[in-house]
Amino acid sequence: MKEWGRSLQVGLTFIGTVVGAGFASGREVLQFFTRFGHWGALTIALSTLLFVWLGAKMMQIAADMKAKSYEDMNKRLFGERLGVWVSYGMLVILLGVNAVMLAGAGSIFAENLHLSYQSGLLVTMAACFLLLRKGLGAIMTINTIVVPVMLLFMALLLVETLQGPGAGNGLTLPTDSSPWAAWMSPFLYTAFNLSMSQAVLVPLGAEIGNPRTLRRGAWIGGVGIGLMLFAGHLTLSAHMPGIRQFDIPMGGVARDLGPWMHWIFVFLIFMEIFTTLVADIYGLTLQLHERIPVSRSLLTVVVLLACFLAGQFGFGPLLSTLYPIFGMLSLGWMFLIGRDRFTGPTEPHLRRSIR
Repeated sequence: MKEWGRSLQVGLTFIGTVVGAGFASGREVLQFFTRFGHWGALTIALSTLLFVWLGAKMMQIAADMKAKSYEDMNKRLFGERLGVWVSYGMLVILLGVNAVMLAGAGSIFAENLHLSYQSGLLVTMAACFLLLRKGLGAIMTINTIVVPVMLLFMALLLVETLQGPGAGNGLTLPTDSSPWAAWMSPFLYTAFNLSMSQAVLVPLGAEIGNPRTLRRGAWIGGVGIGLMLFAGHLTLSAHMPGIRQFDIPMGGVARDLGPWMHWIFVFLIFMEIFTTLVADIYGLTLQLHERIPVSRSLLTVVVLLACFLAGQFGFGPLLSTLYPIFGMLSLGWMFLIGRDRFTGPTEPHLRRSIR
């Protein structure tokens, strides 16, 4: 039971790391799956399999090599010299992702709280800075609470959708997009999210160590992400094409459940954005601190200010532009993870844990 508990913790951390601003708000689901109509459900199934397979492999490799950070993983995949430069590139990408998440928080304030977009950015930055002073343990504790509640609310939205007139749109909705674009989308989505999740999943795999626990956690996390994607896809498809006008599509859908459910769901979306933002900024400043000999607090302030400036472009434009580009850049990383010749643990204590 203790081992299953650890696997559940790994799975929830996996889900919490992937489910950020784009996912929780519905923008990622719309961008990568729902806009492809009837292809969406099949491409979500493919993405789920990739999450399970590559997520498990990444964490097991990290455990086998006792990786301290994602830079160790990049050096293994790309070689010592190129791996360092890939890690530099990931720092830039992480900064862009954090800007998207901060912009998502601003959009929640503007669309759902009827407050200014700028106030949303500033309040989120202040809360992020304060929580980062308490360390990553506090962030992971919040995720173990927020993720199950988020799963419950996604289920409620799905139930409501299945009772409505557009319940079957997710399986029959026509699309003008090419099949080539539709089937590239799950590879872009999975590559981007897994490469960004390295900052958390690589040290997690090294810390857990037990390969069976990590495999179970990858199954729990990957299938959980797939179910959330499918629920989100069916829900958004039922409200197409009008739902595309919202920066926070899920917030618009939640209004149909009544005011109380709407506010609770909006709060959950914000918490998913916030916890992932804090975790990513933690990993980003950790990497910067190894290269720049200044205090972590100062680096955190600088990173938050950079995200604030980038956030002026707005959530929708940032996500629609940056995420597909980052997905393309991450395809090489995913290919190398897939072809890595890792066949299992080599340390004696790891072999015993499998038995």
